[in-house]
Amino acid sequence: MRITVFGATGNVGRRVVAEALARGHEVTAVVRNPAKPHGLPTEVTLAVGDAGDPGDVARIAAGQDLVVTATRPAPGREHELAATTRGLLAGLAGTGVRLLAVGGAGSLTVPGTDGTILVESPGFPAEIRPIALACGEQLDLYRADGDVDWTYLSPAALLEPGVRTGRFRLGRDELLLDAEGNSAISMEDLAVVLLDEAERPVHRRSRFTAAY
Repeated sequence: MRITVFGATGNVGRRVVAEALARGHEVTAVVRNPAKPHGLPTEVTLAVGDAGDPGDVARIAAGQDLVVTATRPAPGREHELAATTRGLLAGLAGTGVRLLAVGGAGSLTVPGTDGTILVESPGFPAEIRPIALACGEQLDLYRADGDVDWTYLSPAALLEPGVRTGRFRLGRDELLLDAEGNSAISMEDLAVVLLDEAERPVHRRSRFTAAY
């Protein structure tokens, strides 16, 4: 499979690239500044572009089977996530290229409530509320789109570097909790979840989630 990854130099993006290469896929990693050290594997093909630019997206996605986006705006620039999403959707409209987006957990509903979403639950950290709300807007844009074959992956509430276990649970729109009430998954296993979906699509035009 020919896979293009936007956000390939980020924490999740790097692990997606590594997982895709380990499975024998051809990977194109998109960078915005080719002069900046990126530390990506030599096996990847580098492309220069901006996920928010429909022309760049269409050019880079030409001939690809799948586009993965794992971009994250810097703190204070969370509003840029919506613009990036619009650029991706516009650039892929009518191409037939699938889009798999790594989103956020804030819009998942909390078990045992009347449908309260995580970002609106008591005790939600104020410092990550802006990106959580931006990810909610991002998901709304995907759900409103009728031109692109998209899938949106919400991680568990806690997403950190860790180990690849290959063991996890999948869900839809509700936060997955373990027996102790925790919701977590490693970035390595999130990459496994994403590549599993890439190879065997199950959640087309919908959101799903994963956790231990």
